[in-house]
Amino acid sequence: MKSEMMWNQLAKNWDKPGVSLGENDLKIIERAKKYLNPGSVVLDYGCATGSIALEIASLAKEVHGIDISSNMVEIAKRKADERHIINIGFARAAIFDESLGKESFDVILSLSILHLVEDPAQVMDRINRLLKPGGIFISVTPCLGEKTFLSVLMNIPIFLLSRVGVIPSITFFSAFSLTAAITNSGFQMIEQKDLSVRPLRECFIVARKSRRLYVRQP
Repeated sequence: MKSEMMWNQLAKNWDKPGVSLGENDLKIIERAKKYLNPGSVVLDYGCATGSIALEIASLAKEVHGIDISSNMVEIAKRKADERHIINIGFARAAIFDESLGKESFDVILSLSILHLVEDPAQVMDRINRLLKPGGIFISVTPCLGEKTFLSVLMNIPIFLLSRVGVIPSITFFSAFSLTAAITNSGFQMIEQKDLSVRPLRECFIVARKSRRLYVRQP
């Protein structure tokens, strides 16, 4: 509930210049295009105001955006209506919502959210189950756990704010621990690229759900 309130408060400024569809967002869209086709059913998990979902809608059969912020979702719906995009839908929902059916999606986007969830491994397991066999998982995640002087220095206030509850709990992934977590959830790595390195490393990863039966290792 506290996280939802925070994101609701941020929603009104989310699409200001320099916040929405920045340089990295344009890179994400360009890189994601090759994994989409006219038959793709896509889920944008943590869609915010739908900026990226709206940009890729013309490349897919259906795009479904979900977010825990009702204010973000309302803005996304309004933008879709204004642009007359009919193959897209937005809903206030979490990734564990029962309305999301097992093996329903060809592609799932998880952009700048894995480090903010309470249990990233559980979320990635859920994403695996929602994908069709051979489905594509596209993620972008700040790697706040990189052991560089600048990264450690910048992370001190983030860590303190997280501990006192001002911002959500944060997982300090390194690029290595992030890829390990994804592969341990039954995915095969396809592509990894640093969208930015300074001041903080942000990792773009594409992984494919294994077509074999997956059982998480203890």
